[in-house]
Amino acid sequence: MNRIKVILKQQGRTQTWLADKLGKSYVMVTNYCNNKAQPSIEVLNQIAHHLDVDVRILLEPSKIEE
Repeated sequence: MNRIKVILKQQGRTQTWLADKLGKSYVMVTNYCNNKAQPSIEVLNQIAHHLDVDVRILLEPSKIEE
């Protein structure tokens, strides 16, 4: 599951709220949350800032530690 969507739910926030904070359309944020579009690094940092989380929380690990 997409981590942006999970964190929004945990915080009781909506995709509409995040879209407003980012100055993006609801459709664009929905696409981020449904993995239909990927935010740029700049936008990902803005999302992390507004959700008050480390940007690494929003990313899937690229390498699994053994």
